[in-house]
Amino acid sequence: SVNNGLTGSTPLLSSIRASRGTVGGYFLAGRSMTWLPIGASLMSSNVGSGLFIGLAGTGAAGGLAVGGFEWNATWALLALGWIFVPVYIAAGVVTMPEYLKKRFGGQRIQIYMSVLSLILYIFTKISTDIFSGALFIQVSLGWNLYLSTVILLAVTAVYTIAGGLTAVMYTDVLQTVIMVLGASVLAFIVGWFEGLKEKYSTMIPSVIVPNTTCHLPRADAFHMLRNPVTGDIPWPGLIFGLSVLATWCWCTDQVIVQRSLSAKNLSHAKGGSVLAGYLKMLSMFFIVMPGMISRALYPDEVGCVDPKVCETVCGAKVGCSNIAYPKLVMGLMPVGLRGLMIAVMLAALMSSLTSIFNSSSTLFAIDIWQRLRKKATEQELMIVGRVFVLILIAISILWIPIIQMSNSGQLFDYIQSITSYLAPPITALFILAIFCKRINESVSEESVTGPV
Repeated sequence: SVNNGLTGSTPLLSSIRASRGTVGGYFLAGRSMTWLPIGASLMSSNVGSGLFIGLAGTGAAGGLAVGGFEWNATWALLALGWIFVPVYIAAGVVTMPEYLKKRFGGQRIQIYMSVLSLILYIFTKISTDIFSGALFIQVSLGWNLYLSTVILLAVTAVYTIAGGLTAVMYTDVLQTVIMVLGASVLAFIVGWFEGLKEKYSTMIPSVIVPNTTCHLPRADAFHMLRNPVTGDIPWPGLIFGLSVLATWCWCTDQVIVQRSLSAKNLSHAKGGSVLAGYLKMLSMFFIVMPGMISRALYPDEVGCVDPKVCETVCGAKVGCSNIAYPKLVMGLMPVGLRGLMIAVMLAALMSSLTSIFNSSSTLFAIDIWQRLRKKATEQELMIVGRVFVLILIAISILWIPIIQMSNSGQLFDYIQSITSYLAPPITALFILAIFCKRINESVSEESVTGPV
């Protein structure tokens, strides 16, 4: 049996001891973040421009149920602070593949985790963030989608060089405050829930597809728990299936966990999780409902169903629900506040992208390239990491047309369709690692480097 790297106790016991003991024993070297920037950064990194576009778009197309994705995050954030982070600290690791290597005793699982994480970053994080940011610029400023993409990447590259994790996290505090305030102002302007149910159900586009019902809003648009057979988001999936994805996103993803590991002690990591949990509950009222209101106010654009009309409106034949939030911002907010919301969206986008770029380059350079070239110098690893970021950007840009045409034009549905396939094995792996002491990777002596 291979030692799990946590001598003398199970990973779960490490978690319990971490919760009950003094926080002084759980400091991370070089980390000094308090609960406020951690909580704000957790929120800002996850929401970003992709979630503004995706959540509001799916809310416009299908109703309130998609808000369950946000509310489900609250318990996962508590699990992160009270169960997962103490285990990671006790193991003395910085990256998630590094933890799996220590826990299971072999290197194959580390490579698998690194490759799978990079695939998820490319197809669900980087490409969708770039697309959503460019779409927001296209709707608000009238620029070409791909010109907007190039400008975004250029600005983000400068931002990446100028700042590090500390600068990004403190910037996230300001971004989160502005984001919440700006979204609150927008929600106040559009009138919250009053009259939404009647208007949403009756407003249909003037041009429809004959002999179809695709132009009609869903009858269960205002139901959170939907029919397990006919519902677009059935309640068993919302409660049970979504919990699997939430565990992956909030408890095992390198980009998210790294922010909690930056805490000056365990108490601040827990406080950050609590703050982020409260902030995530606001998404229903600040993003999903405004998306529904946008469809009610602009049925011919946000709610279009005729492919020719949709292509004219947003460049996608499958639907234009993705423009729900930027359309609402540009249509209802005064000029000054309009510029503020554009700035918030772009700042959130750049913060999210820089975090993902840093985590991706670290995973590739340390967990994959160093595995292939054991004698690689530090300078070589830095060059490889930077070049890999350029490769990530190129692949993500090439993937944008596929995102634009997929899943009836709903960005959030596209994200979930990818993660639903790739995230569950990661969740299962980490749950087994933490709760099952006897499970290890079967390895040969040649495949293990260093003491086991």
